[in-house]
Amino acid sequence: MQLIEVSTPALAKDFLKVNILVNRNDPNYIRPLDKDVNEVFDKKKNKTYRQGEAIRWILKDDQGNLIGRIAAFTNKKYKNKGDTGPVGGMGFFDCINSQEAADKLFDTAKAWLLAKGMTAMDGPINFGERDRWWGLVVEGFHPPLYAMNYNQPYYQALLENYGFRGYFDQLCFAMKVGQRMQEKFYRRHAACAADPALRAEHMRKSDLPKYARDFATVYNRAWAGHGGMKKIEEKVVIKMFETMKPVMDERINWFVYHNDEPVGAWINLPDLNQWFKHLNGDFGLLSKLKFLWVKKTKKADKMVGLVFGIVPEWQGKGLDSYMIVEGARVIQDLSIKDGVYTLGNPEYQDYEMQWIGAFNPKMVNVAENLGTYRNRVLTTYRYQFDREAEFKPHPILH
Repeated sequence: MQLIEVSTPALAKDFLKVNILVNRNDPNYIRPLDKDVNEVFDKKKNKTYRQGEAIRWILKDDQGNLIGRIAAFTNKKYKNKGDTGPVGGMGFFDCINSQEAADKLFDTAKAWLLAKGMTAMDGPINFGERDRWWGLVVEGFHPPLYAMNYNQPYYQALLENYGFRGYFDQLCFAMKVGQRMQEKFYRRHAACAADPALRAEHMRKSDLPKYARDFATVYNRAWAGHGGMKKIEEKVVIKMFETMKPVMDERINWFVYHNDEPVGAWINLPDLNQWFKHLNGDFGLLSKLKFLWVKKTKKADKMVGLVFGIVPEWQGKGLDSYMIVEGARVIQDLSIKDGVYTLGNPEYQDYEMQWIGAFNPKMVNVAENLGTYRNRVLTTYRYQFDREAEFKPHPILH
């Protein structure tokens, strides 16, 4: 076997190609956009390089055939609750069903991280934010959401046989949009709706800076500091919303206000992979035109939940139910008359939430109370370099 560090544009193409070769016979596989993967390793595009390093390798067999790939990274800002030493990452792992080949890739990443002073290796993770390329699929090998990892079932054995252990599970929940919610949601909605200081509204593309400011307020109060989540700047949210604007459905993004102060946010997008799967990984000019045509002629029938948050002082007071039911007025074509909640014709057929860490029982409970079911599980694995040290999974958040 021949291990080669990715150091040229041609080798970067081979790095992309491995993912295609391993998954090409799987009907559920959706090829990621080349640009999305390449940008992870572009120092001009990925700000994580300011506090970290990344390296990539490809693996060939003795005949010169591509059989695997892996990346390794350090990130000074990557820290999970309970960590006692610096932890590195490995990601973008793909391999044929060969423990020998997988071990060579893992050994290479481990040696590089040890030389950088790391005490453990988490993976497969992203060199960047946790909202993409994070975790190994262990249950629910359905077509992946946009920027979600997808892998063959045998990968789990490759990691665990090497010595990786599950650090935390990432739970994905789904439901039919036309499904009626539990009655307690409607009761809680009615109670909140009686408060004249509360109101809900969906995002409007014409006023993105306002909603970016409101989102940053809610996010930083509800999420920052939990499970490795960092505070987010308003200018970052504006840029994010502007990027989302061409594919955004403003009617499925909701905010709740108390005396005009933002206290809740619920951000969703159409399932972009229902459109991107037609582009074969390319997003050049012709593919962008094709994307616009596909988007216009093929309506996405799934919506994806990205973020759901309530500020601390309003948690446990029914505001989550209020925001969801207010959103359902549009999403489910829900009508409310004389205290009776009646479903209409939904805009979408299916709803799936981006992963929620199993270490966050409060958010898991919110998801389950919607009437959802777990439709896939990804796992973030950890390999401790000191094999005698006690293994501690991610602590539960209370």
